[in-house]
Amino acid sequence: MEDEDQAAPLVVVSGVSGSGKTTVGRALALQLGVPYAEGDDFHPPANVEKMTAGIPLSDADRRPWLDEIAQWLADHSLRGGVVACSALKRHHRDRLTSAAPNVFFVHLHGSAQLIADRMAARRGHFMPESLLQSQLDTLEPLSPDEHGAQVPIDGTPAETTRLAVDAVRAR
Repeated sequence: MEDEDQAAPLVVVSGVSGSGKTTVGRALALQLGVPYAEGDDFHPPANVEKMTAGIPLSDADRRPWLDEIAQWLADHSLRGGVVACSALKRHHRDRLTSAAPNVFFVHLHGSAQLIADRMAARRGHFMPESLLQSQLDTLEPLSPDEHGAQVPIDGTPAETTRLAVDAVRAR
């Protein structure tokens, strides 16, 4: 059996909407040579409808979504993978960690203004900019005892990805 340091990395790219989870997550998975999953694809239609209507999700709304992502992580725990998932609260991350104890969180962090600007510029996403403040209010940053690293997003996507790769490899 491989020890944890030699196993393929299993990563959750976390952060509020608009922080770059999809962009960085895809690039990170490519660089690490592991599969990528888009966390938004795990949302039940009712969640997407709520967010599209500008209604923040409750923890009850997030539960089935987190369960699906937790299962994906468990299924990929040996071969590795990267999934984008906001994982805004500690208990969200604990749910994911309970299914995949070796998961590493890359928390993308930047100013509210930078993220709002990015959200305003993107097209075709169901999450409106009006929900950003509710996500920032909900966010609980990684605690020192959580397995992960905070990565700043104020550089280019390539720079952010490089920092994320470095953090994962240093795990």
